[in-house]
Amino acid sequence: MSETDKKPAGNKGLQRSLKLVFVYTVATGSIFTYVSYWDSVFFGYCGSGTFLAFALMTVAILPTALVYSEISSMFKTAGGELIYNTVGFNKHVGFLASWLIMAAWISVPPAVVMAVATFISKLFGLNLSFGTTMIIAVVFLVLVFIMSMQDIQFLVKAQATCLFANIITTLITAVLILTCGQWSFSNIVESFGFTDIDPSLGIPGWIIGMALLITPYFGFETVPQMVEEGDFPTSNAKKAICGSVITCGAIYAIFFFCVAGLAPADELLAGDAANGFMTITAMQNILGWRFWPVVYGLVSILMGMTASILGFWMSTVRMLYSMGKKNFLPEAFTKVNKHQQPILPNIFLLVISLVFILLQNAGTFMNDFFNLMSFGCACAYAITMVSAVRMRHKHPEWYKNNKNVVKGGDFFRILAMVIMIAIAFFCTLGQGVGSWISFGVYLGVGVLIWLWMVFVRWKKTSVVIETPDGEQEF
Repeated sequence: MSETDKKPAGNKGLQRSLKLVFVYTVATGSIFTYVSYWDSVFFGYCGSGTFLAFALMTVAILPTALVYSEISSMFKTAGGELIYNTVGFNKHVGFLASWLIMAAWISVPPAVVMAVATFISKLFGLNLSFGTTMIIAVVFLVLVFIMSMQDIQFLVKAQATCLFANIITTLITAVLILTCGQWSFSNIVESFGFTDIDPSLGIPGWIIGMALLITPYFGFETVPQMVEEGDFPTSNAKKAICGSVITCGAIYAIFFFCVAGLAPADELLAGDAANGFMTITAMQNILGWRFWPVVYGLVSILMGMTASILGFWMSTVRMLYSMGKKNFLPEAFTKVNKHQQPILPNIFLLVISLVFILLQNAGTFMNDFFNLMSFGCACAYAITMVSAVRMRHKHPEWYKNNKNVVKGGDFFRILAMVIMIAIAFFCTLGQGVGSWISFGVYLGVGVLIWLWMVFVRWKKTSVVIETPDGEQEF
């Protein structure tokens, strides 16, 4: 990013100050959080073949990540899906795509803080009631909110510290399990193909389970939300986008290969392990370890999940901020505090997260909502891939000096789209009625906001997007 691209010091909006490494850690930290709590879910989906499912999903995700790298390099403001789909289609599709991707982002903070509170209860054998667990989660959520109102440099450095501590501890754990003397490749062979998902429409449950593993990958799309604060050429965003996918995919595959050899899948998932923390439970019950499972849990759960919350929190806030700047939401969403942190988006996200936590006590709303993160994310990706094809034909001049143009042109973009549509379809086969009700409620809120914009706000003012040709109205 050239000096002329930087905003003057007196500007009260987002400031360009982030080095590329921190944008990479925001994306990687957002992705790499599920390994130590949702491990039982992954093994329930794909058994000892979970490591292979992650390897295949990494390959499946990379085309979409490469197309994101291509189009993100052309825009200098936060907004991602909002921008790409407005330019590629229109403001209505732009609103839909951004609302779909935020379905995944917004559900992370409440789900993760509940996981942290559950781990604290399990670690100290407290057997806390749901109400007490919920109070701990609310306190943790408020602390995250307070952190999110601080300077961006503080946030990204705190997140990077949590991320690298989690990565190092996870890899050490993988090596310790592999060399423990209990590990056997026969355990992998015995449980290969295991899944607790029933086949649907002739599609094996294992394949459906693999498609649902898109959830542990979403997060690379947070990079376009940070480019407005990036102090580097936007063409370098590819390193952060693809780097985050490859880093996490490699660690997922290595870690779950090591875990799979510890015991057959049904033994690993026996008893309380089926409810989460499978690897930690296995180290305690199968290997008889006491010290290292506590260390691994504290780092991977507390620090790893903090890294994830901060990544998705920052991205959601910046998407809402961008919607305010581009006239998808009221201008009040663009006001920032003395640390250049958007005020109303932060408050809005805190309130929504608190509501989701409280709703968990009223039924399975939050669990159902969390189950559909993968579906909403895949749909947003698929729509964005179509927009990428349309944008390439509408504005070929934008691509002449683009260093990140994908090899294979439209074939590659369409391939990415087909993969995402297939994943979205497979994800629908793994959802229950409650999930669709939750999704309908979320979409209903979006429709109400969209209708207000169509019949009230957009009648007076237009959507404005900063493109390579300058600001354009839509």
